[in-house]
Amino acid sequence: MSSIRDKYDTGKTVFSCEVFPPKKDKPIEPTMDKLKDFKDIAPDFLSVTYGAGGSNAGHAVEIASFIRRDVGVDVLSHITSVGFSRTKLDEGLKTFRENKIENVLALRGDRPKTMTDDEYNSRDFFHASDMADFIRENYPDFTIAGACYPDKHFEAEDYDEDIANLKKKVDNGCSFLISQLFFDNEKFYLMQKLMEKAGIKAPVSAGIMPITNAKMLGTTVTLSGTSVPKSLSDLIARYGENDDDMRKAGIEYAINQIKDLLNHGADGIHLYVMNKPEVAREIFAAVR
Repeated sequence: MSSIRDKYDTGKTVFSCEVFPPKKDKPIEPTMDKLKDFKDIAPDFLSVTYGAGGSNAGHAVEIASFIRRDVGVDVLSHITSVGFSRTKLDEGLKTFRENKIENVLALRGDRPKTMTDDEYNSRDFFHASDMADFIRENYPDFTIAGACYPDKHFEAEDYDEDIANLKKKVDNGCSFLISQLFFDNEKFYLMQKLMEKAGIKAPVSAGIMPITNAKMLGTTVTLSGTSVPKSLSDLIARYGENDDDMRKAGIEYAINQIKDLLNHGADGIHLYVMNKPEVAREIFAAVR
């Protein structure tokens, strides 16, 4: 089993994408067929999302195993702490190990809708850093990644608090980082400077989401709290009503973002293209 962290030591930019499994009540075969198209794109790894508290856990493990085995690409499995007790997390990590999945992205995750206040306030892991520490201590063979936030985490009072929390993640075992999506590269460069000042040396993949239709932007901003620069707002205003033009403009915006990041020496590029290999293929062809 290879550690994804080692890929950042080669001197080459690490290119990766995020995909998601179907919900429990949906068939898995259409997703598998779609993911096969990532084989010829050959990203350095694919990350697989994981529902809060394991709402799509079975499919997540199955999809991750399929990617590793049949697509032939290294896989990074998300695991969210908010719905897990120590016992359940231990069981989940053993399942990962049995399926030869030993690269994980430690996230707090969103509170499940079915979780009561008592359950939420008495959970074993209040932060992703707590879960990272548990994994490091009990599964030292696992490689742990963490998330970082160019626009700062929406719950952090300021950047200082956010960076302090990020340092704790790294100190507790997160050996590389993937950023939340962002549209303004200056926010990413500011985060890098603050990380350097705080002594955080973990490599970072910059999270980029191509906006290929106007509706995506509103949903994305609502879910992530990411700020929208005027240049992107103007682009939506100009092309948003024409699907083909919006797709072309959104991909071009992402390509320009990535080229600027590469010129600034970004460790990696992580595309939030979800299950759209055709978008990843087009962007990677332009920037690799």
